[in-house]
Amino acid sequence: MATSTDPSSDLETSLGAQNADTAGAPSEPDDTVDDGRAEHPDERPGPLPVRTIALGTAGSLMILLSAFGAAGVLVNDPVLGHGPLSWLRYGHGQMLATATIYLGFGLVVWAWVRLGRHVLAGRVSSRPVLIAAAAWMAPLVISPPVFTRDVFSYIAQGMLPLYGQDPYVVGPIVLSMQDVVQNVHPFWQTTPAPYGPLFILLAKGVAWVSGSNMILGVVLMRIVLMVGLVPLLWALPGLVRHLGGHLPTTLWLAVAGPMTVVHLVGGPHNDLIMVGLLAAGTLCVLERRHVTGIVLVTLAAAIKATAMMALPFLVWVWAAHLGATFWRNAFRAVAAALATFLVTFGGVTLLAGVDLGWFKALQAPTMIVNWLSIPTAVGEFAHTVADLFFDANKAWFVNTARVIGGLAFFVIAARQWWLSRHGGSDAVRRMAFILFALAVLSPATLPWYVTWGFVIGAALPWQRRQLAILVSAGVFLVLTYSPAGEDLLYNWPFIACAIAGSVLAGISLLRVDPLGLFGPRRELVTVDVPTPAAKV
Repeated sequence: MATSTDPSSDLETSLGAQNADTAGAPSEPDDTVDDGRAEHPDERPGPLPVRTIALGTAGSLMILLSAFGAAGVLVNDPVLGHGPLSWLRYGHGQMLATATIYLGFGLVVWAWVRLGRHVLAGRVSSRPVLIAAAAWMAPLVISPPVFTRDVFSYIAQGMLPLYGQDPYVVGPIVLSMQDVVQNVHPFWQTTPAPYGPLFILLAKGVAWVSGSNMILGVVLMRIVLMVGLVPLLWALPGLVRHLGGHLPTTLWLAVAGPMTVVHLVGGPHNDLIMVGLLAAGTLCVLERRHVTGIVLVTLAAAIKATAMMALPFLVWVWAAHLGATFWRNAFRAVAAALATFLVTFGGVTLLAGVDLGWFKALQAPTMIVNWLSIPTAVGEFAHTVADLFFDANKAWFVNTARVIGGLAFFVIAARQWWLSRHGGSDAVRRMAFILFALAVLSPATLPWYVTWGFVIGAALPWQRRQLAILVSAGVFLVLTYSPAGEDLLYNWPFIACAIAGSVLAGISLLRVDPLGLFGPRRELVTVDVPTPAAKV
């Protein structure tokens, strides 16, 4: 993960370049409304980019309305049903709804990039970014799931223990409730839950309240998962302080970005509550509240096992805070962290009324084959080349590449862990890198997996061009699945268009109106460059 060593100087240079680059270029008008307060640019409420927020909100509303026709709709839909608007679910009506979803998503991305330019130009601070994120998320709270159908699996997995079934042994197919089972993607109907005991407990509570009412279940599940935003928002300012980033930029990336708004909230995905607990636990350990931090990270691991990867790095942070010799500090930190983990995890497992069968179920995602996983992509490419010369077995190539990828990850993780032995923010930075590496080097990679390390990494200092790459990647990762939750990674014409749109979004962060679609109006640039001593 490449980051700048001097974010403030880079920001000043890039903003100066922006002023020069846009001096004679067509642009959009400034839409900020100053509230009249004059505090530090990172702390004051700052002007509110009203039109930018409205643009993204309009896009989010378009996603909401068209989702009833083209997103993760119920098989027996009580909203449109067989009424006068049921045509939106079929044929040309569904095509129209799909196009509208993509148009709405385009407006959300457009607004997000505009907001990013406001942030980097120093025109808005943290508060407007959070207001924008809230406005863009609000319509999606009551939306059908978009770009995924995973939430139906969550509800069904919570329903299993209510009916005496072990979610780590059987899949939703054993349920007699067809209203629940038929909405789970066929790929997952026979698959046991690969999630931890805390998530099963939460899903069980949602299923108990909603019963077979899947609309209520989706909304309740989304609200429960959005609780993860609370520890995330609490932790990000402190992480920025320790890691050297710029808070408005961090919030723009980690909270207002399409990966969070559309994938984690609009989806929804349980990664949201996992990364919230992980971020809060990481901050607590950095600030010497070690036991609390390990408890929070353990709770994150009780949602998804991925969070366990953070614990060895945080142990080094804990050890560095102790006052004895290196190895004595390490022993004490390991012993205390392990005891805290065992007590916390054991308590959650007993409370959820399940066993450790979910560790075996963790292999379920390996059934997914897509080229977002680097080892899988290498295996598929090698098979394609070999198949030109002889009848090659694709599974052999993919599985071999995955084994090599697993070994490579082990070597990288071990080396980064050892280099983190002096603790501090360096250990957390390396932890974020390893969480990202885990996402892309694992046998299967789904777009929202990238948020595991990205949420922590967003608190690092980033150069403007690096941010443009992140914008392109974030937009592309949403587009890799259809609004109804089907894999589009092998639809090459669509992927070519998705790449083009994603690159355009990244360029737009660097250059206003790169296609020259708007008039000669100029975007007013008022620069308040944050100083290194006041990044948060």
